[in-house]
Amino acid sequence: MKAETLALPAFETLELPAQLRRDLRSDHAGETGAVFIYRGILKNTTCPDVIEFAEEHLATETEHLHILDTWLPATCRSRLLPLWRCSGWLLGMFAARLGCHFTFATIKAVEQFVVAHYEAQIVQTSGALQALLITLQSDEEAHRDDAAARLPSSNPGHALWSVLVKSGSASAVYLARWV
Repeated sequence: MKAETLALPAFETLELPAQLRRDLRSDHAGETGAVFIYRGILKNTTCPDVIEFAEEHLATETEHLHILDTWLPATCRSRLLPLWRCSGWLLGMFAARLGCHFTFATIKAVEQFVVAHYEAQIVQTSGALQALLITLQSDEEAHRDDAAARLPSSNPGHALWSVLVKSGSASAVYLARWV
């Protein structure tokens, strides 16, 4: 996906409800956090499978962030971007240090949350913005499925970790919507 191929109208020309504007702010914050999750993973793992996985997914998340950086005016972004960078990096570091399977469980949990977050926006939009959100969601679904495929059968530790990661993601979205 390339920003040029999406043919998004200028952000300023769109009449978007306040809630959708807040969601787009949280999307940008989330893509920022995602880039830093993968950077944190890559700095803290020696597992070849995780390195290959993280490098591939980092490229996609970097592209997502570039699209939103290019399209979303700076005045419409979260003022807490340093927090999202730091917390993303720390989550990636922590997951990587817990091992390969916890890294995949982390990404699966984050992406399960993100897919639902995008779905809630997709049903409220149309046209080029909806196409963008569907494309972003599709990539996140692929990341979720890739992570899930790399996990062994169910693990109670992963299930508990997933609840914590999703709760953190929900809290981050709530805060990013407002600040």
